[in-house]
Amino acid sequence: MALADDIDALLPQTQCTRCGFAGCRPYAEALAEGSTALNRCPPGGSATIAALARRLSRPPLPLDPECGAEGPTLVAVIDESRCIGCAKCLPPCPVDAIVGAPRHMHTVVPSLCTGCNLCVPPCPVDCIALVPIERMPGLAAPAPAVNRRRFLAHRQRLQRRQRERTEWLQARKREVHGQP
Repeated sequence: MALADDIDALLPQTQCTRCGFAGCRPYAEALAEGSTALNRCPPGGSATIAALARRLSRPPLPLDPECGAEGPTLVAVIDESRCIGCAKCLPPCPVDAIVGAPRHMHTVVPSLCTGCNLCVPPCPVDCIALVPIERMPGLAAPAPAVNRRRFLAHRQRLQRRQRERTEWLQARKREVHGQP
């Protein structure tokens, strides 16, 4: 998997799924296998496509328009006056950049946001917008390695929560059935 590791390191780690894969790592693995095109990463744009082409010894291609358009680095912003606290934006965030609780206002920690856009579709009141990072004074996009660490920590947290829930349910089942 050394090739997949090299490819994954070239990707922006936004985990946006616009490439058609569940995240940057699955896309990197498909590229390493040769089963997908190298022009499917809108957040990385032409610079990432060129880097992938060099690493894979393939010709660069224009960005696949089916995946979206290249553009500025984006950050999600919640219009807090319109947020109803439904918490539907929390689960899709791949890096836990949104903070809040059910029935309370939510906000995005801009320095953690990858601009993936995954929080926008589930919002029932359309209070989330993506804005160019240039409009956020003093803010710089997180490095891909930072995004990857946050994504992996998010995934581990979800796995741990699922494991704990399964263990709890098994313990309750044993109690109900009188088993030790």
